[in-house]
Formats: sequence, C-alpha cells, structure tokens
Amino acid sequence: MTEVLLTVGTRKGLFIGRRRGRGPWEFDDGPYFNAQAVYSVAIDTRGAVPRLLAGGDSSHFGPSVFHSDDLGRTWTEPARPAVKFPKDTGASLERVWQLHPAAAEPDVVYAGTEPAALYRSQDRGETFELVRPLWEHPTRSQWVPGGGGEGLHTVLTDPRDPGALTVAVSTAGVFRSRDGGQSWDPSNSGVSAVFLPDPNPEFGQCVHKVARDAADPDRLYLQNHWGVYRSDDGGSRWTDIGAGLPSTFGFAAVAHPHRGDTAYVFPINADADRVPADRRCRVFRTTDAGATWEPLTAGLPEGDHYGTVLRDAMCADDADPAGVYFGNRNGELYASDDEGDSWRQLASHLPDVLCVRAAVVG
Repeated sequence: MTEVLLTVGTRKGLFIGRRRGRGPWEFDDGPYFNAQAVYSVAIDTRGAVPRLLAGGDSSHFGPSVFHSDDLGRTWTEPARPAVKFPKDTGASLERVWQLHPAAAEPDVVYAGTEPAALYRSQDRGETFELVRPLWEHPTRSQWVPGGGGEGLHTVLTDPRDPGALTVAVSTAGVFRSRDGGQSWDPSNSGVSAVFLPDPNPEFGQCVHKVARDAADPDRLYLQNHWGVYRSDDGGSRWTDIGAGLPSTFGFAAVAHPHRGDTAYVFPINADADRVPADRRCRVFRTTDAGATWEPLTAGLPEGDHYGTVLRDAMCADDADPAGVYFGNRNGELYASDDEGDSWRQLASHLPDVLCVRAAVVG
C-alpha cells in the first residue's frame, strides 16, 4: 500500500504527517527541532532506505543540517557542521534555504544557503563542500539581498546530465552551469526587473522560485517579483506567461510530478500588503504551459483571506494521482489528493509555515 510522507517546516519546528493509501492523515507528536526555524526539507527516495534532510536554524546554536533514515522518527546531527563557510571567504552561515537530491547522481545532494552560495555533498547530505566558482563569480560583488535576505533558494539538476545545474538567487537571478559547477552564466534573458533603472539587466532579477516540467526537462517555470515566465530551452530565454492571473507577483511555483505542461502558482498582492491576490485563497493551475490559468478553490476558504504562501511552502508529491499541498503564514495547511481539483484543511494554528515537502515513501 502506498505511503505518503508530508513534512512541514515552520518557524518553530518540523511537523510530519503520514498517510497510507486513501486513509486518514496521521501526524507525529511534535514538533521536531522545537523552537528552531526549519527553512528547508528534502525527502531523498533514491536509495534502498529513504533519507530525510532538514535545515534547522536555532537562535542559540545557529543553523545545521540534520538527517533521518527512519522517516523522521529519529534524527542525527553531524559532529561537525555539515555546511560551513571556509575561513578565507570571510562569511558565516545564516541559514540553509534549500536541500536538493541530485536527479542523476545517487549520493549527491546540493544545499543552497544565505549568504547566497551553493554546496555539494557526495555522502547523501552528511558533509558538504562549497562550490567555489559560483561563490567567486565576477558578478557577486553586485548581488544585493532581497526582502528575505540574500539566499540561494532554488537548485535544479537535470536527470539527463549530472553536469547541468540551475540555481536561483534573490536578488541576483538565475545562473546555469553545464560543467558540474566549474563555470556559471547568468540566464535571465526576458525576465524583467521592474524595480531597477534598467528593467532588463543581465542579472539582478528578484527570482522567487523555478520549477522543471515533468515531461520536458528543458521547460522551466519561473515565479518572479512581478512576473511569471516559462523557458523552453533550459533557461536561455524566458517568455512571460502571466496573462490570466490576478497578480503576477508570488513566491511559489510547482510543476506537476508526472504531467507535462502543468504547473501551479499562488498569486499574491504586492508590493504593499503581500496577502493573497484579491484577498482570496486560490491556487492557480495551468495545463497548457501557461497559455491559460484556472483558479482552484473547491474546499478553500471563501471569504477574505490573508495567508501568504512562501516560496517553498507549496509542493506536489509523486503519487498518481498527484497530491498537492501548501501551508501559509497563518499556520494553515491544505492538501489536495486530486491534483488540485479539491482541497481540505489538514491543520490550523501551526507556527508560520516556511516549507512543505511530500513524497511516496512506501
């Protein structure tokens, strides 16, 4: 019987839910990492035993990366920090924004951090090394923090090519490598930066999230600070696909795990209030690669709503049909087991939801 694991990172710990088949969701007594902000979670199902990774951030002890090999029931913290800036960089780790198991390399995990940097692990996330060519990129001196800090918040790997890497940084934009991280090029052509004197710079865009299409690995979806875009060539060129949305501002972008041309966003008002567009709790879905969008509202709150969904607080599992999930800054958690057609609330009054990840684990 299929078992789905749902992880919810919040401002004050990690909550874990489990569901077998079409049975009820059961949540562990929690949270794990009590009083720690959990900005990143990965569910690595590539090995014989699934591994969970969590980026915790303690106000007393600082940030760390934990791992679990029993689906989150117990956790291990390395004796030495898994992610640490070398002394010669003059930087110190603020938090781990992203944990990403590589698509084409079984033991490789990438971490994205603040300050914006990329780290690579070859032991499933127990130790990491700084990817120096990106850290030393000639444009770095001109990167500036976004409203949430200078974070490398998106890492995408290509299932066809372990040397192909795509990352996104707020507010430096998208960067790509074709040689395993040895060299990097800005990849923001067509993405507007309306807040800059030159709205079409080579880099400096405030990219909020990038997702890869399930059927066509060269097709990417990008949620920007004002603007929703699609690329059909792996990020070389971007096309605006925001027509039909109530706002082109938002944080999250999620691709369907199986169906091509299908993606989800959660539009938000900006820049003044940062609440759901038109104060309505709505996920929008495209099934034609952004040519059209439809609101998904069945089962969601109908009145005025103020729950903002952050960049990693929406996800899909890899079940069939796919489950889709999101949490918000109101501490509400919603789930759909029919690919967004209908929703139900799984939890309320949680701490501020920072990230949501789900996967089939059995």
